[in-house]
Amino acid sequence: MANLHWFPKHSVDWTSSKRSAPEAFLPGEAFKTKLRSASENESDQAKRMISSVLDGMKRLGNDASLLELAGIKLKEAKLLWMDFESMIKRYLRYWSRHPKPGWKIPLVLEQLRIARTDRGQIGMDTQLKLAFHGFVANSRFSTSDISNQEALADLRYPTEWYPETRMLQRTIHLHVGPTNSGKTYQALKRLELADTGAYAGPLRLLAHEVYSRLNAKGKPCNLVTGDEVILAATPDGNEPTSQMVSCTVEMMPINRSMDVAVIDEIQMMGDDKRGWAWTQAFLGVRAKEVHLCGEERAAPLVTELADLMGDKLEIHRYERLSPLKAMDTSLNNKLNNLRPGDCVVMFSRMGIHAMKRDIERSTGKRVAVVYGSLPPEVRAQQARLFNDPDNDFDILVASDAIGMGLNLSIKRIIFESTLRFDGSAFRPVSTSEIKQIAGRAGRYRIANIQNAGNAKRYGQSQENMSVEASPATNLGLVTSMSKVDLPMIAHAMRSEADIVASAGLFPPDSVVTRFATYFPPGTPFSYILLRLRELSRVHPRFHLCLLSEQVDIADNIQPIENLTIADRTVFCAAPISLRDFNAVPILQAYARCVANQSGGGLLDIPELNLEVLDKEETSSKHYLNDLEVLHRALVLYLWLSYRFAGVFTTGALALHVKKLVEEKIDMVLGEYAASETVKKAMRHMKAARERSARLRMKYPRTSREPAPPVQPNDGVLSKILERGQPAIPMLEVNDLPDRRMLEAA
Repeated sequence: MANLHWFPKHSVDWTSSKRSAPEAFLPGEAFKTKLRSASENESDQAKRMISSVLDGMKRLGNDASLLELAGIKLKEAKLLWMDFESMIKRYLRYWSRHPKPGWKIPLVLEQLRIARTDRGQIGMDTQLKLAFHGFVANSRFSTSDISNQEALADLRYPTEWYPETRMLQRTIHLHVGPTNSGKTYQALKRLELADTGAYAGPLRLLAHEVYSRLNAKGKPCNLVTGDEVILAATPDGNEPTSQMVSCTVEMMPINRSMDVAVIDEIQMMGDDKRGWAWTQAFLGVRAKEVHLCGEERAAPLVTELADLMGDKLEIHRYERLSPLKAMDTSLNNKLNNLRPGDCVVMFSRMGIHAMKRDIERSTGKRVAVVYGSLPPEVRAQQARLFNDPDNDFDILVASDAIGMGLNLSIKRIIFESTLRFDGSAFRPVSTSEIKQIAGRAGRYRIANIQNAGNAKRYGQSQENMSVEASPATNLGLVTSMSKVDLPMIAHAMRSEADIVASAGLFPPDSVVTRFATYFPPGTPFSYILLRLRELSRVHPRFHLCLLSEQVDIADNIQPIENLTIADRTVFCAAPISLRDFNAVPILQAYARCVANQSGGGLLDIPELNLEVLDKEETSSKHYLNDLEVLHRALVLYLWLSYRFAGVFTTGALALHVKKLVEEKIDMVLGEYAASETVKKAMRHMKAARERSARLRMKYPRTSREPAPPVQPNDGVLSKILERGQPAIPMLEVNDLPDRRMLEAA
């Protein structure tokens, strides 16, 4: 019979977190009144919660598919459900009482409460399913099983995952400085002198730049990204013999010995989603010299990790080559105040297109656009239009995608807002984000043209050109569209971003595969990942990366049979956003191809909207969106074709169609017109953001930085504090390892 004490051993102090410290010292009656009011409010919440949980359990209790777990007879599953239901109802009886100070809510109920708050009844039902799967799995675990799982999940010593690298005496060169300081340029100069080496960057665009640069200088170089592999050939066209590779950081060849490795944007090691890739590259690359380029805030962590590995460390610090200044005035929402060389930064794709049309109507100037969901090739083309002094594309409207990887001749950065939507709510843009974007100002093309010879060198990235840039008279300016955002920008420019405190991790594929063997065959893969995270232990200088996207992918392909654990692991690493239109049907179609080991031809997958290529080109929002959706589906197809080559056999055709789509997107952008409905929606959103900004000015926080994530003493609670994904008792967040090749394009 199931262990009914699995969930309650973890608990949350429900009332102590509700009272701030000063309230604890209020005079007797005042304190009692406040506590009584809080208790009444919590009582109402408890009633609504109880009703929601009971409704969910009634529905799930009649769900035969939930009870028909593989390897468990239906009769046994029903008995387990009765035990599970009894446990939950017992906890609900406790919940219905007025909580007293110090009362602790069982963790399972806290998870259900958060799931309901974040995702409504759907989130509640999903959480109940995961909780039941955990209950069933736990009923079958012996003490030795749990001990073995905990041993597998011990991730405290990631430096030992790369024994061959630890046998080398590496020299780490850390190049730190602000944007446009020449740090990456110096690292690449050293790479050019090496016989063998690799460059790893955060974007495919950057990897392609370095690939082109090295080949142009007579150093044969391969390009390797998640969805593209280009091999350099010998001058006579024979088999490739290149000893250089330019790649995205997820594809860094850590099993290959080399002279020099360059890892760009090393501060991304602390990222909650992709940080594992930088950590893997840094800890695992087998190079005599490792050049790390990034921000000063990464230096303490890199120093500590170098000491941990026994590597020699040399730090090279750089100053910005051209000055950067925050302006004292905003544009006061007047588009006529825009001038050539300006870049308006927005955090909404819909808003970017609306702003482009408004600027063109108000000023008569042509506007280029750059945002994350554009194909990298189209982004590069839009950048060339803006940089070219011989055309009339004088203004750029862009998202934060300009923060890394594009050489843009920007004189002034203008933030349309200092709030951005993170998927669930608006949040202030962080200090590091503001400084990263603002650092792109000061590269205005006219100044470069006056610097003889530099006008034609826009093929290199901004960092790569920075040493050769014009003198410091090329002043970069930063301001806002509205005056309410100006104080926050000024504060960010004066402040230092938080240091990178820990490096991202995810366990190797072998650990995930072995861990999965402890669970019944029908156990959801998402639960296995979450359970692994629950048991994981990490060193204080590391953290496990977020799991929300992987859990969603795992749940969407769970019904597809005949997928192995290895197959599911690969799909969970796929570069796909399930929020995109038609993303789930396409993902499931690809998964069925792998499960059936057939039907992977590009023309055999009906979910791909290839018919959009035959439609008449228009400047409508829907046509552009259809093209972008198809492009992302083709990128995913190519990504999978390198991992399931025997299934997805038409990679060359997919590459050709992808280029056709990119050409159409480029043409549509030139004529795109935002509708009045879009503009009206953007005006409402802007008004709401300005009201929020005025409130921030009236009631300022002690820090403009977003509140740091809570670090509970019991690591099991970290999942509870991470909003937006189902929770099961888990320790830290996670990401998928060696084959985890997400493109952040």
